[in-house]
Amino acid sequence: MTADELLMHINEGLKRPVKKANIFSENIDIKYLKRIDKVFDKGLHFYLDPKSLEISKDASIFFRKNRFDTDLNFGARKIVNQFEELKISLSAISKLAEIDIERILPIYNLSDNPQMVAVDIRKRVYPSFEKNKRDFLKALIGKFAEYNILVFEFVETWNKKYKANIDGFFLRPNVIVLKRQQRAFRREIFTLIHELGHYLLNKEEVEQVDITGMGSNQLSDIERWCNDFAFWFLAGTSLHMLDTLGKANEYNDYHFSEIENISNETHLSKLALFTRLFYTHRLSQYDYNSIRAELDENYRIRQEEENQQKELDKRQGIQRRGSSPKPINSPLLVSTIQSAYYEGIINEYEVCKTLNIKPEKLYNYIQ
Repeated sequence: MTADELLMHINEGLKRPVKKANIFSENIDIKYLKRIDKVFDKGLHFYLDPKSLEISKDASIFFRKNRFDTDLNFGARKIVNQFEELKISLSAISKLAEIDIERILPIYNLSDNPQMVAVDIRKRVYPSFEKNKRDFLKALIGKFAEYNILVFEFVETWNKKYKANIDGFFLRPNVIVLKRQQRAFRREIFTLIHELGHYLLNKEEVEQVDITGMGSNQLSDIERWCNDFAFWFLAGTSLHMLDTLGKANEYNDYHFSEIENISNETHLSKLALFTRLFYTHRLSQYDYNSIRAELDENYRIRQEEENQQKELDKRQGIQRRGSSPKPINSPLLVSTIQSAYYEGIINEYEVCKTLNIKPEKLYNYIQ
């Protein structure tokens, strides 16, 4: 972020704008520090620490990578920094508590066939299938934990100021972070397996995952490999059902019924399946574009209807159940925090903060 960009964020909504000299001087007024912290959310103690910021490859992916496949906005960079700091903290806790988080799954290369890798990895980490998409996502996260892969979700509320323009990312050595897709769990599931692909290649990335890019020459070799891996991992034995379908056209209703069945049995989105038909030359460009537009429009209409219902309920004074969705906690995170607490490394407040639980729920996790 440049000095001018910081000033733009600080001055948002102010009648008397803050000047560069007010914040780039030896002594900064506390009111300006508070404005700065509204942008970075570090707490005032962060700016009062006399130590220089650590600039090393271990400290941040932004020092390890010069280029990302997505043009990351400020919200995305904040999220990445948040989980990078959490990763470093958990790594230190694990060492103090003598917890083994060594890698179990092998590292693959781009020369390895992603379909063959998917078949092999699926045998190890694919859980029992759950029809409920959130339950299946939770089962995947639990299975990954058995192999020392730590998965986090971050939730963006409707009123969040700086929204992240990413679906997920992988941080070496073993952290995958996902954006909660409350209205599109299939997308989140695909993103998780795509990021597992990055883990298997040991190649870090922060990105928006392009499901429609499967087979596209516009994707990098790494992104195409991860997309192919994710597709074959989720398709599993249902792949032969898709591959037996002939050309999709108006005479067979574009195989909509078959595609819907496969989607329900795999949690691959209908768009991902139609994209597969397109790239295997069983769906024309014109028909693919039409189907994609129809699926997008149906999704937009569902969102609009849901928002209208919320507004109607609000006007009628009807209380809707539930609040913002809670991130799924990885069993690996829970067990690490439990061990650290029992070893006296962290206190009850830190347990609640890290697991995002209320104090009254604490004894569900520690005895």
